[in-house]
Amino acid sequence: MIEKYEEYLFVDGYNIINAWPELMEAKSVSLETARDKLVDIMSDYAAQTGLKIVVVFDAHHVEGSRGARYLINGVEVVFTKEGETADAYIERTVDTMGKRYRVKVATSDWVEQQIIMGRGAVRISARELRNEIMALVEKRRKKEEIQKLEKNTLEERVDKSTWRLLLERLKGGKGA
Repeated sequence: MIEKYEEYLFVDGYNIINAWPELMEAKSVSLETARDKLVDIMSDYAAQTGLKIVVVFDAHHVEGSRGARYLINGVEVVFTKEGETADAYIERTVDTMGKRYRVKVATSDWVEQQIIMGRGAVRISARELRNEIMALVEKRRKKEEIQKLEKNTLEERVDKSTWRLLLERLKGGKGA
């Protein structure tokens, strides 16, 4: 019997922010703006793919941070506790998940990629994740364009005079 897996994507938040041009631009406004934009992008991606996404941000340099977890638009957002890096949190969590789930980790940190692959997860670089997301956005945009161009109802397909004639006949009127 084939076991049904749940799929997870762990995102090393600051690693991705520092790798994507649009997030670096948002970071120039504020770090909070960049985090919010990343979470928005991941929320949309989760909705399109069905992945369970966990975005992890380092708070290990924040004195007294006890860590925090939030659910924002379907994405779990984790701020690590003082003294814990995002890498350490991801590694520990991937370890506890074992082989029960399919897990991907998005990071461009080479050492982190090696560690998580050794623990059974699949790695995806920041660039690969961005390309995947951009391809999905483009596919959705093209689909929406095609839907706008296609005529979806009989009324849209038939010229107005023929449509009036058809309605007259359906109402039992005299049509030509």
